[in-house]
Amino acid sequence: MLYYLFDYINKTFDPPGFEVFRFLTFRSAVAAITGLFLSLYLGPKIIRRLQKSQIGEAKKVDAPKTHWSKAGTPTMGGLIIIISVFIPVLLWADIKSIYIILIVVGTLWLGAVGFLDDYLKVVKKYPNGLIARYKLLGQVLIGLLIGSVIYFSPQFEGINTVTTVPFLKDVNFDFSFLYIPVVVFIITATSNAVNLTDGLDGLAVGIIVIVMLTLAIISYVSGNAIFSDYLNIIYLPGSGELTVYVAALSGAALGFLWFNSYPAQVFMGDTGSLALGGAFGILTVLIKKELLIPILGGVFFMETISVIIQRLYFKYTKKKYGEGRRVFKMAPIHHHFELEGWPEPKIVIRFYIIAIILAIVSLTSFKIR
Repeated sequence: MLYYLFDYINKTFDPPGFEVFRFLTFRSAVAAITGLFLSLYLGPKIIRRLQKSQIGEAKKVDAPKTHWSKAGTPTMGGLIIIISVFIPVLLWADIKSIYIILIVVGTLWLGAVGFLDDYLKVVKKYPNGLIARYKLLGQVLIGLLIGSVIYFSPQFEGINTVTTVPFLKDVNFDFSFLYIPVVVFIITATSNAVNLTDGLDGLAVGIIVIVMLTLAIISYVSGNAIFSDYLNIIYLPGSGELTVYVAALSGAALGFLWFNSYPAQVFMGDTGSLALGGAFGILTVLIKKELLIPILGGVFFMETISVIIQRLYFKYTKKKYGEGRRVFKMAPIHHHFELEGWPEPKIVIRFYIIAIILAIVSLTSFKIR
C-alpha cells in the first residue's frame, strides 16, 4: 500500500527523491529489510505465545535418539515467516499484479494446510495430524488453481505452457495439454520436499534463503526486456514484481533462522515447510524455470529421492528375502549422516555449501548455453 501512496505522491507533487519508490531494486531491498526486522521482532513474541499455549514438538520415535531431547520445543513457528512476508509484500509490492496475487494466495493456502496439520497433531493430539489424502487434496487444489490461471489467462498467452530448458540456447519445452497436471505435480512435490528436509535445526529454512536469493535474481532478469534478451530466456512482462515478494521472504526466513539455528528455539512445523516449499514451486512455475528445480532445489531433491529409494528397496527386499533391508541407515538422508556420527551443525553447514554451489550452477546455466 505504501507503494501506491508514494507513487501517487510522486506523480501528483513530484517531490525530489520519491521516484526511487518506483524502482524494483529499492522496493525489494526495503521489503527484505522489513521482512527481516518483522521476523526478529515477532519471533520472541510468537515463541512465548507458543510456549504459553504448550504448543511443542512431540517426541519423534522415527528420528534418531539425539532428537528426543527436542520434544517440547515450540512448533508452528512458520507463522513468524508467513506474517513477516505478507506485511512487506502488502506495503511494497504491486498487489494488483497477477504474479503477486498468485504467489501470495499459494503461500497462504499451503500455510493454512500446514497450520491445520500442525494444529491437529500438537493441539488436538492426533498422532498423524491431517490425514494424508486431505493434505494432498489441499496441495492439488492450489496447483489446479495456479495452473489453470496461467493456462487460460490472456496475460500468459503464447508462453502459458512453455518453460526454459537449462544450458540450451533458445530452446524452450512446451508441456502443452499436460501443463496443468505438471504444475500440480511441481507444487505438491516441492512443498513435500521442503517438509522432508525440515528435520535438522536451521536446515530447511537456511537452504530456502539460498534458493530464494537465486530466484530473486532470476525473477528480476525475467521481467527485464534487456536482460532477458541478453540471456536468451523467456521475457515475462511484470514478473519482476516477484522480486519484491522473494526479497521479503528471504528477509523473513533469515530472521526466522536466528531462532531456528542450532539449538533451535522454535520449529517452523508444516505451517512453514509446506508454505515455503510451495512458494518455491510456484515461483519456478511463474518465471518458467520448472526444469531448473532438480538443480536449484538439489538438496530438497536429494532428500526426497533418499526417502523414495529407502522405501522401494525395503519393500523389494522384504518381498524377495522376507526381510526388509535399507540402503541408508535412516531416511531422509540427513538422518543417515547423523547416524554416521556427523554432528548436526556440520551436516547443516555442509548442506548449505551444496545449496550454494547448486545456486551458482543454476545462475551460470543461463550463459553456458
